[in-house]
Amino acid sequence: MGIHNSGFRIFTSAGLVPWLLCLAAGPAVPGERPAAGERPEPPHYTRAVLIRFEGPITHGLERYLARKLDIAGSEDADLVILQIESPGGLLWASQRIAQRMRDLPRAHTVAYVPDHALSGAAVVALGCDEILMAPTARLGDAGAIVLGDDALFRFAPQKIVSDLAVWMRNLAKAKGRPPALAEAMVDRELVVYRAREVKTGKVSYVSQREIDEDPERWNKLGTVQGTGGRFLEVTGADAVELGLAQGLVTDQEQLARRFSLGSLEVLQPSGTDTAIDILNSWWVTALLLVLGLVGLYVELTMPGTAVGGLLAAAAFTLLFWSHFLGGTAGWLEVVLFLLGVAFLAVELFIVPGSVVAGLVGVVLVLVSLVMVIQGFLVPETRGQVHELAGTLATIFVSGVVFVVAAVFISRHFGTLPLLGRLTLPPPEPAAAPVGPGGTEGGSGGGVRVGDEGIAQSLLRPGGKARFGQRWVDVLTDGDFIPRGSRIRVVRIQGNQILVAQVEPGSSVTP
Repeated sequence: MGIHNSGFRIFTSAGLVPWLLCLAAGPAVPGERPAAGERPEPPHYTRAVLIRFEGPITHGLERYLARKLDIAGSEDADLVILQIESPGGLLWASQRIAQRMRDLPRAHTVAYVPDHALSGAAVVALGCDEILMAPTARLGDAGAIVLGDDALFRFAPQKIVSDLAVWMRNLAKAKGRPPALAEAMVDRELVVYRAREVKTGKVSYVSQREIDEDPERWNKLGTVQGTGGRFLEVTGADAVELGLAQGLVTDQEQLARRFSLGSLEVLQPSGTDTAIDILNSWWVTALLLVLGLVGLYVELTMPGTAVGGLLAAAAFTLLFWSHFLGGTAGWLEVVLFLLGVAFLAVELFIVPGSVVAGLVGVVLVLVSLVMVIQGFLVPETRGQVHELAGTLATIFVSGVVFVVAAVFISRHFGTLPLLGRLTLPPPEPAAAPVGPGGTEGGSGGGVRVGDEGIAQSLLRPGGKARFGQRWVDVLTDGDFIPRGSRIRVVRIQGNQILVAQVEPGSSVTP
């Protein structure tokens, strides 16, 4: 039995069944068994390309294949060969790839299996026009498992198996392969027979259920070995014997000769593919998160520099773009992220102190980032649980680094080599004329450390304050200060005046 590396969870609401399955091997093949030695003359192809399809089937591998298929289409390739070396993976991704191969326009598609095409990889092979295998290559064992409420894995319930079996039968029929054998790859209880149709004498592979439906139609010739009691898995030689594969091929040279090709053009990973792999690594993802958060912090606390906004926009755009091409991000994640930022803006600038808007914004941003990094929110398998733990660790580390960076920037903004140039030096304080009663008068008086004034607007953390008759822009160290509160200048940094509240809770009438 193959390795099952993905599961699914069933939701009964509205009959929805969003499941994430792992298939463990290769496709079933339809149709009749070809006569011994029968081989039609291969057509002539003007342009052939080979694409390596290797490793676990993920959303990233799906996007990679889609890019290569687009290139093949732009080059007018009329023969597309997938060299499959995969233990399987995500069912939804496998089904989408199989459907794309099944419906690929203007090109003959071939699945070449040198060693193994298991699980979802078998489904992908089923979508191709031909399957060619090495004699000892393996194909099949596509059983589905589920993650139960007790966090233990078990075989999928019959309702899910039946639905998957119908899908496999239809895919096999579309390419002229035996539907019963395809079904046996996902239903371990199914027994398949080699049987002769009484009226026509035609030999086919049919299940016990099909025979029971019309017992007068069939004469059993024998049971297909490997069916009944376990998921069907076959070698290349057996696949050809059963009509699942169309031929045996040992290497690429023999593959080229089969189609009368002088050579095969292999679509290698491009610079874009390499860049996507690097950008999807955990450390680059963490770095982009830190840069984006730092940029937002600089823009919100030190408005007018524009550098913070540009840095945040560049970092988050690169993060979403790279993971979009990597297959883990989509428009839903973008919408959730933008909604989260919008709620945070409402909390900061429209209804500060309400807490609810800020909490919703933080949750939406966190959910969007989790989904961007890993492509799902709720883990369905043990592997996904580990992946979620890694994602949360990446976000946590990024958050810690961001907090440290934010504290450092707030304290040393004016002295940093690059950021310090974005601020003007503080004006030389001028002696303030003294008005009646000893209060500061006139409009030319400077503000010094230790001066006290009144917040003329809510400081969140920036806003307006009045020191005597002088109105200035001020910032707090991060705390919100209500309008009308008495404040004191604690630090002057560049063109920024940092203040703190005097005797929290007390206020005066402005």
